[in-house]
Amino acid sequence: MKSHPLKRVEELMKALYMPSVDFDGLFSGKNALTPLDTIALFLAEQQRLRAEKQSQIRRKRADLPAQKTLDSFDFGFQRSVSKEQMLRLCDMVWVEQAYNICLLGPPGVGKTHLALALAMKALDMGYGVLFTTLDNLMKALKTSEVYASSKRKLKTLNSVSLIVLDEVGFMPLSPAEANLLFGFICTMSEKTSIIVTSNKGFDEWADFLGDATITTAILDRLIHHCEVINLTGDSYRLAHRKSIT
Repeated sequence: MKSHPLKRVEELMKALYMPSVDFDGLFSGKNALTPLDTIALFLAEQQRLRAEKQSQIRRKRADLPAQKTLDSFDFGFQRSVSKEQMLRLCDMVWVEQAYNICLLGPPGVGKTHLALALAMKALDMGYGVLFTTLDNLMKALKTSEVYASSKRKLKTLNSVSLIVLDEVGFMPLSPAEANLLFGFICTMSEKTSIIVTSNKGFDEWADFLGDATITTAILDRLIHHCEVINLTGDSYRLAHRKSIT
């Protein structure tokens, strides 16, 4: 049965919206603590629990399709980028400076894996992140005045420090969509970092954007402060496919 003081403490914590604490585990073997030591230990645990909860919220809001790390990336198979090169980006200085990263290459060479690994690292360091494909971004931009979910997504995009924009170039855009993309890139420029993955080289972007002038304008803003990583080689998925039997 809980003692009356402990029950009172738990009631106060609940009233203050503080996360519950395993007091037995927290103070186990610490009988010699002074009252101030006890308070300090309790507040440190509250801080840890709050940071853990905030991390969980950031991860949920990021909407990453999978959790990837650099350790799980096969740099032996994909030799056009080195682990050391990617590790240098893990300090997130480029996010502080609102620089972008463009990962270019054919399907299956690891673009999305690397983008997600950097996104995971950014989340671990406390940055707000959001993942979206270009197709889903277009849907949100086109329907923000109609659907509350699209409006919320754009609001989140404007509040995070890092956006992962995946699958750029897989589908052609209409002139209206290309203009929406230009407006979006302009809004984020110098304010928010973007990791772009694309199966098209920059010289091919006019093909799916449909207009050379707007392509130049988009690339001018996107790659003004940008690390461009060109990935080459065969598809990892095809090389490591598994048969049903």
